[in-house]
Amino acid sequence: MIDIQPLAILREIDRTGSLTEAADRLNLTQSAVSHAIRRFEERHGVKLWDREGRKLRLTPTGEYLLGLSARVLPQLEHAAAVLEDYARGRRGAIRVGMECHPCQDWLMRVVDPFLAAWPDVDLDVTTAFQFGGLAALLGHEIDLLVTPDPVDRPGLEYRPVFNYELVLAVAKDHPLARKRQVAPADLGRETLITYPVARERLDIYTQFLVPAHALPRRHRTVETTDLMLRLVASGRAVSATPDWLLRGARGVTGVRIGSGIPKSIHLGYRTGTLPGYLEGFLQLAERVEI
Repeated sequence: MIDIQPLAILREIDRTGSLTEAADRLNLTQSAVSHAIRRFEERHGVKLWDREGRKLRLTPTGEYLLGLSARVLPQLEHAAAVLEDYARGRRGAIRVGMECHPCQDWLMRVVDPFLAAWPDVDLDVTTAFQFGGLAALLGHEIDLLVTPDPVDRPGLEYRPVFNYELVLAVAKDHPLARKRQVAPADLGRETLITYPVARERLDIYTQFLVPAHALPRRHRTVETTDLMLRLVASGRAVSATPDWLLRGARGVTGVRIGSGIPKSIHLGYRTGTLPGYLEGFLQLAERVEI
């Protein structure tokens, strides 16, 4: 293994043109520099320079090592800076898992300032989990989970980022639009659209329909919010939707579901000391308005 110190010495001698100045730049004595070079030469059986009076002339071996120092030392110095960034939480990667289909727009309002503030941190977003978002978080597949349904588990913490109410989205000219709130029986004649989520995780079922032993006439799923709202606006269906999604939606209004279904979006993460960039993401998320 080649020692780094002789490479640094050769580089500084080339930069300053003087053994004495090179020693000063490296915070070494001149004798320490000479000893380091002599030890290197004896170890490898080579000669790095010849003296011509008070000047040093590099041998071919010295010239080769000088070229090597120009390539290797900057990379090692960069690596040291990167390691320091990791140690201080300035560099890394965040893998965000989404259990909130309509939260994409909100998340992008967090992502933009985060990427600007943390240029050396990578970020990835996924909605595909083999065994669900909670298992992905516990299994270190993701670092943050965006969820409206936090589940307490040892080793996990949650931070609420914004509150909302789940409402029934209907066309503005729909008969249900005239009601202040809908009852479970009102959905018996309707097609209900939801995101592709298991019924046991849909609040419209668990908190509203199932306790009243009621079901919609038909239940279908769609992948995107835009298509969902277009189908609702056309009068073809109704949908249980976060109230904030209806702001500015054309041809659609929201009606309270029963006495109301309040919800909160939480960011879940593993307990322990958080890297600076992860805490930075959480703080930005708390400040971004929906």
